[in-house]
This record gives sequence, structure tokens and C-alpha cells, in this order.
Amino acid sequence: MIKLIVTDIDGTLLPEGTHTLEPDYFDVIRRLRDKGMQFAAASGRHWKSIDQLFGPVREKIFYVADNGAYLGTCSRSLIVHTLPKETAVDIIREVRQMEDVEIAVSCANWTYMETSGTECWKWLEEGYRYDLRLIDDLTQVDEGEGILKLALDCSRNVDAIAADFRKKYGDKAKMAVSGEKWLDIVPVGVNKATAVRELQESLGISPEETIAFGDQLNDLEMLERAYYSFAVGNAREEVKQAARFQADTNERNGVLKILKTLL
Repeated sequence: MIKLIVTDIDGTLLPEGTHTLEPDYFDVIRRLRDKGMQFAAASGRHWKSIDQLFGPVREKIFYVADNGAYLGTCSRSLIVHTLPKETAVDIIREVRQMEDVEIAVSCANWTYMETSGTECWKWLEEGYRYDLRLIDDLTQVDEGEGILKLALDCSRNVDAIAADFRKKYGDKAKMAVSGEKWLDIVPVGVNKATAVRELQESLGISPEETIAFGDQLNDLEMLERAYYSFAVGNAREEVKQAARFQADTNERNGVLKILKTLL
């Protein structure tokens, strides 16, 4: 019996960088919860972006945000993992020297950038509905709770940039390609699967009682935490090979179709 549903958002539930879910999702989530199933949205997004997207059902779901660095609900954080400050500072300084790469720093409450009005700023603010803050120097970001994630907007060669950063910082941070141009850098040992495992353990739910959906490389570990692992039809080939099952594409509401079969 399925007791936990975990799904990626961008590229899985909806096209990347958009902010409107098919309204049927809200009714289905309510009905699934009424049947005793838990629901978690797992994303590279900040939890506030997830909160806005799932507004009508925010009190009924869990948030796995910032690629697993944050686990919480609409009212409180449950588990937060942070990057070593010196590692974050080194990466920020290196990215400043790179062409065609922008960086955003994600903390528990806000996301920070050094330049407003750029394509990256607009993408995060308008597409993901991020609550952005402008700061002169990202290396000075300090919210007390620390830095959860560095998000790199790479206009090209995201896989190559990820490989290079793994060589340099792989012992201190985890590199996760989360979209066609996004590289998320989170604490070492952290990914969506770690947060899903923490959630499963707290709820007393096994992988055999879990169903998960994804499309990108940063979903691979998460899919391993669910016996019923689904790649959507538009997923990367590596994800399709890793998943046990395949759903329709995000544009054809493939996840919604599968969820309705659980009702």
C-alpha cells in the first residue's frame, strides 16, 4: 500500500520555470490525504517558492526544498543542512570570475543575489516566484542558520561545469544538475534522497510504501528511495533507465494521471 508520494516539480509536474499547477492536482492531493497518504514536493526550489505553488494545499504537504538541504512544512522547518561557510565563499569568488554564470545564495528565509534585473534574477523572481534580496557581497551573507544552497545559472556547459566543480570541491559539497542550465551546490552528503529518507523514518514509512516521480539527474537518488519509481516521459535518458516505471510527459500531466489511479 502506498503511504508516501514524493514528486519533483520542474520538468515533472510542470514546465521548468513556471508557477502554475494544473488545478486538478489540489483536489487529488486533498483526496490522497483523506485516504491517509502523505505528500511531499521535492525540488531544487526554495521552500517559499514551493509554498506559493502549492498554496491551496500548503497545510497538507511536506516540502523537500533546495535539493534536500531543507525539510519542512508551511509552518516550520524540520531539518536544515548548511554548507561550510569557507567552501561557499570559495565557490562564490570563483563563480565571479566565470563568464555567463550567475549565482544565487539560498538561506532558510531568503535568496540573495549581487545583481538585480538580470535574466537569472527575472527567472527566479517571475518564474519561480522567489523572494529575492539584493546584497553587495554574497560572501557576507549570514542569516545565522547558514547557507543551504548555491544555485548557478549556467547559460551553457552545465554538465562540464558540474564535473569541474566536483573535482575541486567534491569532498566539501554536492553538485546536482537540476535543469538544462542549473547547477545546485548543497552540503556534502545531501540530496533529495537524504531528506526523503529523513521524512520516511520520521513517519515510519518504508521505500516499499513510497512512490516517487522525477525527470532530472538530481532526482536519481530520490527515485532509489521509492520502490514505485517513475520517470516522466520527458525525463533525461539516465533517469528513465534508473526508474522502474514511466509516466506520460509533464505537459500531458503524466504524474496527475498516475496519482488518480491511487484514489
